[in-house]
Amino acid sequence: MTSFDCPEKTVAWADGGGRPCDAAGWLDHQGVSDVECLVPDLNGILRGKILPAAKLLASLNEAAIMLPSSALGVTVTGNYTGVDAESTYQDSDMRLVPDISSLCRAAGARPGRAYVFADTFMQDGTPSPTAPRQVLRSVLELYRERGWRPVMAPELEFYLTAQNPDPRNPPAPPVGCSGRAETSPAPFGLEALGEFQPVIDQIFEQAAAMSLPLDTMIHETGPGQLEINFRHGDPLQLADQALLFKRIVRRAAQDHGLAATFMAKPIAEQASSSMHLHISVVDAASDVNLFANEDNGDSAMFSHFIGGLQTYIPQTMPLFAPNVNSFRRLRPALSAPTNVEWARDNRSCGLRVPASKRAARRIENRLPGADANPYLAMAGSLICGYLGIEERLERWPEATGNACKAKSTLPRTLEDALARMAACEPVLGLLGKAFAGAFLRLKEVELEKFQSVVTTWERDHLFARV
Repeated sequence: MTSFDCPEKTVAWADGGGRPCDAAGWLDHQGVSDVECLVPDLNGILRGKILPAAKLLASLNEAAIMLPSSALGVTVTGNYTGVDAESTYQDSDMRLVPDISSLCRAAGARPGRAYVFADTFMQDGTPSPTAPRQVLRSVLELYRERGWRPVMAPELEFYLTAQNPDPRNPPAPPVGCSGRAETSPAPFGLEALGEFQPVIDQIFEQAAAMSLPLDTMIHETGPGQLEINFRHGDPLQLADQALLFKRIVRRAAQDHGLAATFMAKPIAEQASSSMHLHISVVDAASDVNLFANEDNGDSAMFSHFIGGLQTYIPQTMPLFAPNVNSFRRLRPALSAPTNVEWARDNRSCGLRVPASKRAARRIENRLPGADANPYLAMAGSLICGYLGIEERLERWPEATGNACKAKSTLPRTLEDALARMAACEPVLGLLGKAFAGAFLRLKEVELEKFQSVVTTWERDHLFARV
């Protein structure tokens, strides 16, 4: 059951079967007049519609909310991708079904507005196979069928920068409360963090109003680079909340005359931004962590889960590094992993086991970038681990020392990554062929668009020399 804190009381939102109990009462109590119906696309960009509150309530009683199916397959450049020319031309409607458990106040937006995520369904009533929420939900169902429940916690990094209206110019460090911009790294610096206290205060206040489970915030290595930790919980809810958090951060930065970016590598000479994922699996009935034994040792299941990550992450990197820019992050000595080595409490490894007793035993997947679609990065991690368990794959020997020196099995470019993923039948089968085809096609279109651009580097070094 999900509860929402109100000034006078806590409103219980769902009964034991997950059905809405008093949606009308909550909307009225919060003074909500309209609702943004949010549909995450393949890139994790929010699409959707704004509805009157009455329309949302009517949709709970079978009144249809429709959206063109093409909304899920829009590239970052704004181009449409369809299965074929005919399907693109027809662009049939899909039905939006609001997930009432995700309903929350839209803190920082216009007064009287709320947010709700929606699931998408085809005309025949089946879930849209290319919807990222549905992909993650289907992966969670694989675990549920085995009596297991995944628990995850994202760590999301981002940069605050000076406003950057001209994309031809690199982002500049933001000016903080002191009136000065950072000129040197300040990892974990409290004074550096305090430079952006007004922005941070707004982020936490609005996140609390939206019931986002934020934990700690730190200053990362880069100038104006921050990291937020989410409390552990249900992967689907956390993926929703990660997208809402991005929206809060961008708005808070703008309100204070700054910009915010979740690009993986926004500044060439500075640290990159990641979305580390902490993952454990518990018994659904007892909540006992299945990754450790009673003596606090690693379980066989944990070993196989890590073995699956090591085997299949190199074949599915577009789920964790979905853009050309993502691969600029995955370079040695740039505060990002370049391997799928594992070790205990060793941040040079792509897969880190934090020091913990049984209840908190988990693996930290350090490969995803901040630009990754959280639904797909979570689904991909769980699929790789699931295959490891099913195929009883053994993890490699534990890495020692600086794992950045280990030979990398990861692709170096998006082009190579897409080719590897297209050939990885075990993962494609669990993702669903319809989703895999749509996702790979979308990324290929984006790659073609990028490759058609002549860059400043090419003009600088080739124009007068070759």
